[in-house]
Amino acid sequence: MCNNSMTITYEDVVKAQQTQNKIIRKTNLEFSETFSKICGANVYLKNEYEQKTGSFKIRGAYYKIKSLTDDEKNKGVVAASAGNHSQGVAFASHIENIPCTIVMPKNASPAKVAATRGYGAKVVLEGTTYDESWAYAKKISEESDSTIIHAFDDSHVIAGQGVIGLEIIEQLPNVDEIYVPIGGGGLAAGIILAVKEKHPHVKIIGVESNAYPAMKKSLENNSLETVNGATTIADGISVKTPGKLTFEIVKQKIDKIVTVDDSEIINAMFLLMERSKAVVEPAGAVALAYILKHNPESGKNVVPILCGGNIDMYLLGQIVSKGLSGMGRMLKISVLLKDKPGALKELVDEISSINVNIVEVIHDRLSSEVNAGSAEVTISLETEDQNQSNELINHLRDKNIEFQVIS
Repeated sequence: MCNNSMTITYEDVVKAQQTQNKIIRKTNLEFSETFSKICGANVYLKNEYEQKTGSFKIRGAYYKIKSLTDDEKNKGVVAASAGNHSQGVAFASHIENIPCTIVMPKNASPAKVAATRGYGAKVVLEGTTYDESWAYAKKISEESDSTIIHAFDDSHVIAGQGVIGLEIIEQLPNVDEIYVPIGGGGLAAGIILAVKEKHPHVKIIGVESNAYPAMKKSLENNSLETVNGATTIADGISVKTPGKLTFEIVKQKIDKIVTVDDSEIINAMFLLMERSKAVVEPAGAVALAYILKHNPESGKNVVPILCGGNIDMYLLGQIVSKGLSGMGRMLKISVLLKDKPGALKELVDEISSINVNIVEVIHDRLSSEVNAGSAEVTISLETEDQNQSNELINHLRDKNIEFQVIS
């Protein structure tokens, strides 16, 4: 039987799959011609953002809750999370009709708080970090004798997440490499258990944010390590210390752990939106981000797991803007014009002659920094690529138009 010991097996993952069959979606494995051309390998996207609640987390949460005794179910469950785990536990509890309390940090996204409540959970806002919320969740669990569900360091959760590995093998029997996002390591541990026993030749590559390389550091030192962490948009994998269970599994059979930075994540998210019409959260895009930057061997069948799609709408807008800018497709310039009729039209005509799209114009003649008789115009422009941006810049210089590139 699957329990919180080190003895989690391939058979436990198979049992989890049998439990999930009628409730959890078997998500699509989609061949991407676009990303295959970019990388040189055959890229198949495992679309876990299509899963119920928008992420893979429902898999482990549901299997854990399904494994509880009737007495444990009557007493309810409690969990701590600022994001996908909270929604997974809340939804799984709703399916099984059991009491559920979720402790979330006070600074959690209002959208994620609302979504968690929407699945029927009682939400308690406590602390400003995950560690503080987790400590309070443990207190609730002890006082109420309810079962606490860890986000990743739990044998049933690991087995449930591992079903993704079984699905990949079923959908692409000749897969060569699977790229797995890593935070606490629950998903990676599950994939390893599901794949390596029957298909040891398949490489499993873990991908962390370079701001939180906790599992990578732990493997390098052969012991659990805690990292301080840094600012990153990939909050879903911002884990300071890996799990004990997950570390023991990962260290035995993972082939490699690599890292990506925020600019690489933004690029992957932007390309997923533009080319695949897929909205994937930062943590969900790290696997693809790595293979876009570091091309796999030509001809290999590779699967990046897109593990979630729950993203704040404000952040999504920033990603689009930064993605365009990073690809040289968004340009912002500041021009000081004479404050006379037709001056702005002349500037616009020069820009239009290069077939550049004007997104926004801010006209300022009243600020104290602007001299009398002048007007400062800030223009946001959308271009086809960096080459067209350079063409516009050179054209304005040839016309002796004085300007500054802001971004």
